[in-house]
Amino acid sequence: MYQFLSENLIKILIDFKLSEKPISILTGAGISAASGIPTFRGKDGFWVVGSKNYKPEKMGTMEMFRENPLAIWKWFIYIKTICEKAKPNDGHFAIVGLEKIFQSRFYLITQNVDGLHERAGNSPDKIFSIHGTLDFMRCGELCTSELFPFPAIRKDREENFLESEIIQLKCPNCVEFARPNVLWFDEFYNELFYKSETTVRIANESGLLIIVGTSGSTTLPSIIFSNAIKNNIPIIDINTHENPFSKFLTNYEKGFSIQAESALALKEILDLMTRHLTQQRSN
Repeated sequence: MYQFLSENLIKILIDFKLSEKPISILTGAGISAASGIPTFRGKDGFWVVGSKNYKPEKMGTMEMFRENPLAIWKWFIYIKTICEKAKPNDGHFAIVGLEKIFQSRFYLITQNVDGLHERAGNSPDKIFSIHGTLDFMRCGELCTSELFPFPAIRKDREENFLESEIIQLKCPNCVEFARPNVLWFDEFYNELFYKSETTVRIANESGLLIIVGTSGSTTLPSIIFSNAIKNNIPIIDINTHENPFSKFLTNYEKGFSIQAESALALKEILDLMTRHLTQQRSN
């Protein structure tokens, strides 16, 4: 009946549904690929500042912000422009469906800053954006930890700022340059802006971990994955490519690797859970 769900996985999912433990879903850039959002690490990942070419690993740093804040803002406003043009895809909507089924048992942990989970319909209080979001900015000098709305400026990558627009890039409190509320490559996770401690705690309490579209190249997802192994809970990795998570799961008794488009696999999981919920209600 299902293309991607084995009999063993179906049994594990139904057993989990009957339990009272929470479900944690961890998403990365892969789930937004079908929405047309590039990873910015491929051919679209280079950025030209003057005569130099930079990669995201250089542009997305506090070091580069100190060196050239306008170049950083130009890059992130271009990314924000792309994200706003994108629309949630079936993978996002399937996760919304899972939230409706599991309700208080549901947690969504995302590395994505694109806001597509919120726009698809997931509850904001159920989303833990461990890399921040492009909905807010904050003071680049940390004169305050208050978050301010992201500037209402939209640009193509070749457009320069007007003087009136540069004012919008400043902290309303101290008038120094503000920064996007996202985690940069030369920074560390923290509870204040990224809810890192809370995220680890809820993942540790979960009875099922579903990983979608991420290879765990950053620290916190790797910690969540490792803790799930230690806690001996079922883990499902959904990715179009083999990755460190899927390789490890081949030798993990409760590990399942589904190599497919995220929407296709998530829709099957949602269908199974919906059918089982309907049967429960009819009995």
